[in-house]
Amino acid sequence: MLPPSYLTGIQLAVRAGAGATLALIIAQVLRLDYPIFAFIAAVTVTDLRPAQTRDLGLVRIMATFVGALLGATLSPLLPAEAWSVGLSVLIAILVAEVLRAREGGRVAGYICGLIVLDQNIAPWHYATFRFVETVLGVSVAWLISYVPKLIRVEEPGER
Repeated sequence: MLPPSYLTGIQLAVRAGAGATLALIIAQVLRLDYPIFAFIAAVTVTDLRPAQTRDLGLVRIMATFVGALLGATLSPLLPAEAWSVGLSVLIAILVAEVLRAREGGRVAGYICGLIVLDQNIAPWHYATFRFVETVLGVSVAWLISYVPKLIRVEEPGER
């Protein structure tokens, strides 16, 4: 028999894989611009505990919102150069700190940096889709977190 930690890992892998697949299919059916962001969000917030998935998802959504808002605002003002991407990441992480959302700072930074680097003609369109695709992925992870575990494994501290 496998140790409980392996069973937990297997169940997490199954949930993350199912979430990635479902989020990607939905994003493709909806013809979203970059379905990859939906599946990334689904995988990164997946946990076996619904409360933890909820908390991770809320942080991810808030961080994506901050990063998308700042990225769309800064994109027309900054060139697509390394220094400006770094500056935009710095600004987004500092804003997350001010908002007391330290856990989401790196995500806000990379989303903001992506938008500044992309130099899309329509940065607000790009930012909106980053947000929509992330919300889709997080929503799928939230739904999957409520599917009962296949094998009940008592985790440390759980009773």
